[in-house]
Order: sequence, then C-alpha cells, then structure tokens
Amino acid sequence: MQSAKAGIAMSEISIILIEDHDLTRMGLRAALQSHSALRVIGEAANATQGLKLLETAKPDVAVVDIGLPDMDGIELTRKFRRFQAETGQTATKILILTMDHTEDAVLAAFAAGADSYYMKETSINKLTEAIQATYGGNSWIDPAIANVVLRKMRQGIPVGDSQPSDKPKTVKIEALATEYEQVLETYPLTQRELEILELIVAGCSNGQIAEQLYITVGTVKTHVRNILNKLCADDRTQAAVRALRSGLVG
Repeated sequence: MQSAKAGIAMSEISIILIEDHDLTRMGLRAALQSHSALRVIGEAANATQGLKLLETAKPDVAVVDIGLPDMDGIELTRKFRRFQAETGQTATKILILTMDHTEDAVLAAFAAGADSYYMKETSINKLTEAIQATYGGNSWIDPAIANVVLRKMRQGIPVGDSQPSDKPKTVKIEALATEYEQVLETYPLTQRELEILELIVAGCSNGQIAEQLYITVGTVKTHVRNILNKLCADDRTQAAVRALRSGLVG
C-alpha cells in the first residue's frame, strides 16, 4: 500500500486505485498517469487496506473494484460514506469499477453511495472522462445501466428491491439539486422533449429517436440541445442520470 504523495498540482485530480488484480491495477495506474490532469497517489489490493488509505490520503476520486477479496466494493463504499458522515470529510468521490451490470449490483452500488458506475470493458479513454466527470460532481453511468434503473421504475418496483423479502430494500434516488429544479420550473420540458429524454435514457441514438418519432435527425438534435440546457447537463449521459433521479421519466 502506498501513501499519498505531496506536491500535487492544483490542476491535477488525485486518485486512489483499489483493485485486487495486480496486472489490472498496474495497467490502470499506467494509463491514468499518462494523462496530465490525473495523478494516482495510492493503491490497495484489498478493501481493508483501501478503506484505511481512503481515510488518510483523502483523494479526489477513488476507483474501487466491486469484486474485492475481503469485502466487496459496495460494502467498502458504504463504510467509507459512514466514515465521511462522521468526520465531515466529504470531498472524495467513488467510482465503482466492475464487469457486473445486473440490477442488484447497479442499484446496490448507488444505494451505498457510489457516485459513478463504470464497466471494465469500456475504453480507458472513457475511464479518464468518467473520472473527470465524477470529480466535477456529476454521475457517470453507462446508458445500458441507466436503462436498468429505468426498467425498474417502469415496473413500479422500489428501486433496489429486486426480489421479495420480509424487509423490502429501497434505494434513494437523489432528487435534482435546487438550482436544477428552479431551472425546470422556469423552463419546463415539453411533451416532445420528455419523449426524447425517455429514449435517451433507453440508450437510443439521434437516428433511432428520429425513426421512432418520425421526425428528422436535425429536429432531434435541436430538442436534445434544449433538454441539455434545461437540465444543466453537459451531455446525454448526465441528462439521463438527472432524468432518472428527478423522476422525469419512468
């Protein structure tokens, strides 16, 4: 386990890697270190070491593998969030790294307090993008995973409750921040924009949306631009996450 290094430039995002596979961790570190805006300040091969490192190094972003040997990444996230609540240390964001996109795993991760959920088969370039978005306070979520959450909501099942239980589990989907709500009150989404937003959440491209709604791609692009502006979103993924959290679609 490595401790934090001093002298990190203000422009750099400090990162901790918590991944049990040595080759994967080494590859991630090398790829991230090659990016001028990112700096890996520590790493751990299990959750016990990782939790201690998170508490002491206070990175901007922690990349946490979901399948750690001594404690899964979801439980690690839950324990760290509890530590943050007790100490007032709130800066560190959590990005879950996984091959698992099942409903239970996705919803449990967000319930535990994960900020982003990243699929390992996605490119390393996308990972740097995900880390930067997460650091900026935005959730990074694969459209396919967003669709998992949307499907749950459509089924009328409490988010996070995939199987009958004596003690039903529920996952809190955070509401939009006050400033976003105020924007939507001033500039509400039209019915057409809501239709397009739902298709965005479902992972449809502009061409697919145009085909389904019998409108031109140019018209779709105009609507998408308006949706992003109203949701204060930088891209379609961010818009999908905010749509799910606010209950705008479902």
